[in-house]
Amino acid sequence: MPDANPTPKDELIKRLRRIEGQARGVARMVEDDRDCRDIIQQLAAIRAATHQVGLLLARSYACQCMAEPAEGEGREAMLDDLITILSKAT
Repeated sequence: MPDANPTPKDELIKRLRRIEGQARGVARMVEDDRDCRDIIQQLAAIRAATHQVGLLLARSYACQCMAEPAEGEGREAMLDDLITILSKAT
């Protein structure tokens, strides 16, 4: 029986596998000479999905940094690192 409350890692893996399937689907669309508009629409869906995965991962990283700051790392350095990571995810 699947866990009623998936962990953040489980959620990330699930989303990444879905993205992987979408990418394979786009490759098949190209092989089958499908309409460019349909392919672009699917690529946009993949881009949105990868963006969401990035945000989930950044959130997890932020929570981890706040709960378990790196040893010897000052609060300001931790916040700078977190902002750098978050800016890459958006």
